[in-house]
Amino acid sequence: MAEADWKQMNEDPRPTLQAVADAARSYRQGQLSRRRFLQLCAAAGLGMGGLLTACRREAPVLSGKAIAATVGPQSAVTSGSDQKAFLRDVGRSMQGTTLHVVSEDTPPCKVIRGLMLQEFEPLTGIHVEWELHSLGEVLSRVTTDVAQGSGHYDIYYCDHSWLGLLHGEAADPHELLGRADLAYPDYRFDDILAPLVEHTASYRKQLVGIPFDIPILIMMYRKDVLHEFGLKPPRTLADYLTAIRTIHRAKAPALYGTTGQWKSGHYALECEMTAWLWAHGGSLFGADKQPTLGDERAEAALAYMLELGNYMPKAVSRWDWQGQAQSFRQGLAGLYLGWSEYFPSFDDPKLSKIVGLAEAAAPPRELSLRQPDQCGFDEAPGISHQGGSCMMLSRRSRHVDAAWIFLQWATSADVTARASLLGGGATPTRRSSFDDPRIRQLGDGLTNPLRHFPVTLDAIEHRMGTEPHFANWPQLSLELAVELGRMTTGQQTLRQTLQGMDVAARRAVKV
Repeated sequence: MAEADWKQMNEDPRPTLQAVADAARSYRQGQLSRRRFLQLCAAAGLGMGGLLTACRREAPVLSGKAIAATVGPQSAVTSGSDQKAFLRDVGRSMQGTTLHVVSEDTPPCKVIRGLMLQEFEPLTGIHVEWELHSLGEVLSRVTTDVAQGSGHYDIYYCDHSWLGLLHGEAADPHELLGRADLAYPDYRFDDILAPLVEHTASYRKQLVGIPFDIPILIMMYRKDVLHEFGLKPPRTLADYLTAIRTIHRAKAPALYGTTGQWKSGHYALECEMTAWLWAHGGSLFGADKQPTLGDERAEAALAYMLELGNYMPKAVSRWDWQGQAQSFRQGLAGLYLGWSEYFPSFDDPKLSKIVGLAEAAAPPRELSLRQPDQCGFDEAPGISHQGGSCMMLSRRSRHVDAAWIFLQWATSADVTARASLLGGGATPTRRSSFDDPRIRQLGDGLTNPLRHFPVTLDAIEHRMGTEPHFANWPQLSLELAVELGRMTTGQQTLRQTLQGMDVAARRAVKV
């Protein structure tokens, strides 16, 4: 296929899916170099350079004892529970079925997979082949599967940024939720937080999956450092910058004011920029679906971001989200805006030099907010940029009933709460997750490793920002990160960066 043919992108994602599938197959068979694979993906409108090795955080090491300690009244292994009776009953007709699941290699996925091996499979007799890969490899395998129409995977992990690309491949969850004969006991779909249903599992208001995890930006700070300077957690953008300057000027280079995820060309850098863009009242697109990256709000956002960079370690241009969290964990920064899922690691003595010193707070208030109806492609501005995902049941699955049973179990209130306990707190997609007795009994606010949960809930319900959803977004997000990297490393000016991002965005949405 000529490379020019790869660039024909519109609302029908099938050409892109086939192009990526062909490239992925050649790459895995050794017929393409990694560099050429990335070039072809970019030509197809699907950049993956920042995804091929992107696992968002460290995975936990689980023991049978740790898992057993989280069993509750509605756990499927609890004697006499309706959940146990249901799985045993449906298993009589589905025993011997094999399901195939593919997901990112994250702690929530590993935890639920571990629970599956100990609980779901023995109770139902349904065997589940759950593959764990880097985020880019997941996308490669899913696009190959759907482009070829093979139906190999029954369930696949879908990052919210892929909704525009994969929405047409999902079985209808609403139809399945109406199946009384397959209803998991006390599943309570309405317990799943409505903003997550809308923004991580729906495309153009049509439900296509079940929310699965929700990394989201919150403010995290060193309480000892703020106390030393008589500072409170800043509530405005101006106060945030003032606090960072105060700490930096007194402590650097032993302790910098803040830190960042500024890796050039990496999706993490685009995520950081977008949070500040939304906080300054800007957006990526307007209601007419044309870019708004050239307006005065975007200019103010990038200027603010560059000013923050003056108070970060120089190595920040090499750090993605993991490097950012690691720098804070090692005591290099006073406060920062970062992914909530890393917070429990700050109290891990095996990883952290700031055990007991970190706290979470709401991000500083936005100067103004552009409303969703003033934006395009389902973009919803908010400083708490979200990186959530859903699980999709493939419309080509040959085992829809069994897959739906498994998906309900995997996203049930009990399993979600236990994954939050065992997987570092990245899966609180249900309201009940925040009130679960097993989470409340972890201790008071000083010792509870999930003490950031109230801040996380507030961010989801009131501060959450969601990027545009359209087929070409994954590639555009990385093109924006390349332009931003040129700015943060001094290769081009702020105005040149805005111009470059605007050109890339217009190209991405041109049909």
